[in-house]
Parts: sequence; structure tokens; C-alpha cells
Amino acid sequence: MRSSLLLAPLLAGLAAAAYDKESSHHEEGPHIMTPQEVYDEKVARYYILSGGSVFAVILVWSAVIRMSAHIRRLTSLSNDTQRYFITAHSFWAWMKRHVMYAPLLWKRHNREYRLSTALNMGTLPTRFHTVLLLMVVGSNAYLCLHKLPFSSPEKEFLPSIRKRTGTMATVNLIPLVLMAGRNNPLIKLLDVSFDTWNLLHRWLGRIVVLESLAHTICWMVGKVHTDGWTDLRESLGSSNSILTGIVATVCVVVISLHSVSVLRHAFYETFLHFHIVLVIVFLAFTWIHLVGYSQLKYLLGAILLWAFERAWRIVTIVYRNFLRGNTTATIEALPGEAMRVTLRVARPWTFRPGQHLYLYIPSVGWWTSHPFSVAWSDTEESDTDEKGLVMTKQDVLGLQHPTMSLVIRRRTGMTNKLYEKATENGATSVTLSAMVEGPYGAEHVLDSYGSVVLFAAGVGISHHVSYVRHLVAGFADGTVATRRLTLVWVIQSPEHLEWIRPWMTSILSMNRRREVLRIMLFITRPRNTKEIHSPSTTVQMFPGKPDIGTILDGEIEKQVGAMGVMVCGTGSLSDEIRFACRQRQTPTHVDFIEECFTW
Repeated sequence: MRSSLLLAPLLAGLAAAAYDKESSHHEEGPHIMTPQEVYDEKVARYYILSGGSVFAVILVWSAVIRMSAHIRRLTSLSNDTQRYFITAHSFWAWMKRHVMYAPLLWKRHNREYRLSTALNMGTLPTRFHTVLLLMVVGSNAYLCLHKLPFSSPEKEFLPSIRKRTGTMATVNLIPLVLMAGRNNPLIKLLDVSFDTWNLLHRWLGRIVVLESLAHTICWMVGKVHTDGWTDLRESLGSSNSILTGIVATVCVVVISLHSVSVLRHAFYETFLHFHIVLVIVFLAFTWIHLVGYSQLKYLLGAILLWAFERAWRIVTIVYRNFLRGNTTATIEALPGEAMRVTLRVARPWTFRPGQHLYLYIPSVGWWTSHPFSVAWSDTEESDTDEKGLVMTKQDVLGLQHPTMSLVIRRRTGMTNKLYEKATENGATSVTLSAMVEGPYGAEHVLDSYGSVVLFAAGVGISHHVSYVRHLVAGFADGTVATRRLTLVWVIQSPEHLEWIRPWMTSILSMNRRREVLRIMLFITRPRNTKEIHSPSTTVQMFPGKPDIGTILDGEIEKQVGAMGVMVCGTGSLSDEIRFACRQRQTPTHVDFIEECFTW
């Protein structure tokens, strides 16, 4: 964010000055469009319209799914068997097994390909994502070549493909910017996760790079072919439009090179700031390059989207953290190099399960933020004033402080610095000034499922705790369809139970909890067998790793209504559960939901 704030005014001034300078070179009037350029505009409009149509179809599909889930919940509130919703529809079962949930190859999807512990090559998309990517790539390739004069001489063909690829590259900037934003409105509107938009953003970025290169190379080849290398060099020095176009192309190529998975994962914070700087430079020089051309309106749309999203984030941070006091974070060091972070937000929001926020700790890194799932939301109360006198109920209500809590595992970068702060000088906790940005996330509503199975590994439990609390309370109140709720948590040591102990104590004391909730704890690295003991029949501990297939088969035998299976954990665990759910699509209704954050 700091990079954009510092560079934006400078480059905006550069663009304005260049605009005035370039305008002086067009005294003869605005650029007159050729018939080919007019057709290119039609192609651009067709591309935008077709993209809008795809979004409309997904919107209708999402609305139908939401309505079906709502109806299922309402009809199941007073039905303890929910037999009608157990059976799977044969077509959708086939689609989920072979397309929607299926990885591109074999079983591996969320587990990353690594050359070493430091070299992360990324993940493979699902088959459904692959279909979407092929549609995007195919439509761009088709429209870049549609009705071009292939049989014409080189001096006519090269300008035609140069203009078409330049137009398509500029038009693609609008969805490219939209898909990258944290505040992308399509996340909630279409119920499509940020991960999916991020995947599309990366591939659309590669398409823009290829189209920009084709645009530039076609100009260079045509120029050399007709006028020679000498005139090409002179054009770079005499034409603002050409020089800025070359600089913009170089910027977008550098963006693609430094965004490869290996560099992105190894140096994420450096990548992020460098990425923002390069994007600003690219947009500024592309603006100068397009002055006087009709494509400028598409670039303007992309710039407005980018600027609005950034401005909205700043407004959100100020609104949440400064207008009613300050936000603080209490970081408590826990066993297993984890931290429980309790946030007292100046202006909190009504928390819903599945939401996450971005956390800033200025004393650790002023411009560094990371996403974390909100595990718990509560209210702190004080029943005495500073002098120790008992307060009235009205006074107590006035001093209630809503809090939100996170569980964070110590890694590198920001989380390592946080852990060091919490354990500095032998301490176990520290309170720091903080800022939060949120809420974010496509919230998965589980209220319509008669049976819910939640799998978590390590700190992935932070995503599930809020769902457990919500569904147990909903069962007691009769507001959810859930009649069976199973939580499976895989941890390395019993010490890790301390991460969520206060929250789990609260859940275990909830009304009618024993009737709906079962907890299975798997300890993969116990020091001795004495550590493994089950407190009750509803809270059980086991050594080793879980047998996913056996657990799901046991749940299916006792299934009530439709079943929702959600996972938040390691890539290997997610892939194993994905495979098990695919194999069990018939005859019962099983939905698979994966919560992850890829970058």
C-alpha cells in the first residue's frame, strides 16, 4: 500500500504532463479510425459482452444453488430423518466426481509441487478450473485472429494483428484488475472463492503479456521490414507513444517473470511490493501510449477499478481502527510455536463463520498484512471501575469490548517476528497496536446439511471452530438442519489442544451439545501412549493419522439428510478427502468444500 501511495501522485503527474505534450503533436485533430480499427472495437465489445454473459450464467447457477439450500434447510427444521435429501442426483453426482471436484490429473490438486523445501512450483487446477481457463485462452486466441487479412501482404497483415492484440491486451486489463482485488464484489455475488479469482488473474495476466509482446513485436518487425533498424531506433527517440509503449511492454514482461511460483512463494512480501510498483508504472506508461486512441477508455476503466479498490481498503482500515479509539492485539505464545491473537477492534463487525481478515501490526511491519481466519468472536466485560467499586448494569454494558481471536502458527516473516515479540525477555504474551481489514471471504453456509463433517489439520482448526459453535447453537435453537456434526482434528502433539482450549471448553458446555457433536482427535506424534486417552464417548483421541475413507463410510451409514464435508488443512489432507468424497458421490448426497488460500 505504501508503494502505491508514494508512486501514484508522481506517475499521475507524469501521465498528465505527457498527455499535454502528446496533445500538442496532434494539431491535425484526433486519430481517425480505419475500418480495421472499427472492427477491432466491435471485437472488444463482443468480448466484454461474452464475458458478462458467462458471469450472468454463473450468477443464475449460484442463485439456484442458494435457493435450493435455503429450501432444504426450511423443510428439514422439523424433520429429524431428512430422507428425501440423502439420495444423490445421478447427473450432479457424475459432474462432481469427474468435473467439479476432480483434479486435472489423478488425485493431486492442493498439495504443492516442490523441487525442495524452498522451491514451490505451485498446484494443479481442477478439471472445472481447467475448462474455465481453456475458455479464456481459447476466446482470446480466436478473437485475436478473427477476420484478419492473412492473405494480404506483410505490410497490411502485421499492422492488423498489431492493433488487434493491442486492443485485446487493453480490454483484458479490466477483468485482470477486478480479479486481483480483495474487495472483488463477484466473490460474494457469485459465491466464487478468492482462490479461483486469483487463479484466473494469474492466467489472464499471462495472456496480457503474450498479447502485449505480440503487439510490440509486430510493430518492430513491420518497422524494420519497411524502414530498417536505423528508423526504428530514431522512432524510439522521437515518438512519445512508441517509447512509452516499449516501456509498458517491458514492465508487463518483468511482472510476469517475477510472479512465477518459485519467486512468489520464496519472497512473497518483496514480490507483493515490487508487483504494485510495476503495476503503477505499467498503467502510467500505457496511459501515455494510448493518448488519442479509442482503447484509452478500457485502460481508464481498469485504472478506476484499481484506484477505487485501493481507496476502499484505506477507508475500511480507517473506519475499523481509528474512528472509535484504537485496535490492539494481544499475542499469547502457545505450545508448538503457535500464537493465540485476541483483537480488540475499535469498530468490530457482526462476525459470521468462515470469514477472515487481514492483520497489520505496525511495530512488526507497517505495510505488511496477512490473511487469517477468525476462530472466535466474544465480548469482554468489566464489572468494576478503576477504584474497584461495583458498577451498574448500564455501566457494564457501556464497557463491553467485542473481541475477535485468531490462531497463528509461527513460520517466517511476520509470524516469526510476532512470536519473538510475544516471547521477548521470557514473557509469554504482549499487547501491540494493530489494524484489521475485513471482513473477507466467500462464506460457506452449512445450515442446510443434515450431516456435517469437518476435517482440520494444525491451525486449520481456526476456520472450523466458529462453524462448530454456530451449528451446535443452531441445533439447540432449532434453526439449522444439522443433526450430526463430526469434527476431525489432526495434530502432532496433545500440547496443541491448548490452542483452542478456552473455546472448546465453551462449546462442550453448550446446551444439547452431546446430541449432535462428536469430536475425533488424531495425534500423529505422541511422546507415549499414556497421552492418548478419550475423555468421553463424544470426545475421542486416537494415535496416528485418520483413515479418511473409514471415517466417511461410518458417517454415511448414519447419514441424516445431505452431507457437507469441509476441510481446512495441509494440501495432502485436502487431496485425500477430496478423493474420498469423489468416490462416494453415489448413492448418497455428499458435497465437498475446501477452504484454502493459495498465492
